Amino acid sequence: MNFGDRIRDAAGPIGMALLFFVFWELVCRMFQIPNFILPPPSETILEIFKEWKVIWPNAQQTLFTTMVGFVTSVVFGLLLGALVGISPELYRCLSPLLIAFNSVPKVAVVPVLVLWYGIGTVPAVLTAFLISFFPIVVNVAAGIAMMEPELADVLRSLGASRLEILIKVGIPRSLPYFFASLKVAITLAFVGSVISETVAANDGIGYLMMAASSSFRIPLVFAALLVVAIMGVAMYAIAAWTEKWFTHWAVRDEGANATYATGG
Repeated sequence: MNFGDRIRDAAGPIGMALLFFVFWELVCRMFQIPNFILPPPSETILEIFKEWKVIWPNAQQTLFTTMVGFVTSVVFGLLLGALVGISPELYRCLSPLLIAFNSVPKVAVVPVLVLWYGIGTVPAVLTAFLISFFPIVVNVAAGIAMMEPELADVLRSLGASRLEILIKVGIPRSLPYFFASLKVAITLAFVGSVISETVAANDGIGYLMMAASSSFRIPLVFAALLVVAIMGVAMYAIAAWTEKWFTHWAVRDEGANATYATGG
């Protein structure tokens, strides 16, 4: 993909985001919505610059707790997903437990975590881990389980053990599923961190939002939300780039297909 193609690919999302902000600004101006109800994006962005010294350390805290919880969920999710994917018996045993675990609202777990670990970073990290763990496990297990039985039989006939089949074939085949789950998990991890910080924390974006809303500083609340959204988009973009880097063999080359179709 050349530079021009990259510019065209980026133009669509950027243009749509700009249209959204323009629409938001026009609605606030046309209907004269007070700032304490819905501040326009111009006021929100201005608030980010005005209160940057307050927003920045809280954003760092949220990013830290999110990344620790996310990385932990990747490690444990990859290990458990591989075990579940390679063993149909283990899948049948753990599937109801995993579904039940994912069905529990994570916001209801935060008070329990606070009772166990107190107010602070640990509950936010654990909430980020719990909320992003499930999609990684499910996708990795699905990717490994979709390996053709005939392929596994051929490898066994050649003397490969179950572990060798998993490492050499199962995990590489599950990489597209794994990296697809990372893009979902990283956004969920931000949700988990902010939820925990709104319930019980002394810093972080969630704590800042609650403190600002209690004093009716709604522009600061929306500024904090916008900062979280920017961090989420940035981490999603990194996950998408990593996916293309490691699984380029599974991504359709549109340029090559177009050349082939035109006979070039």
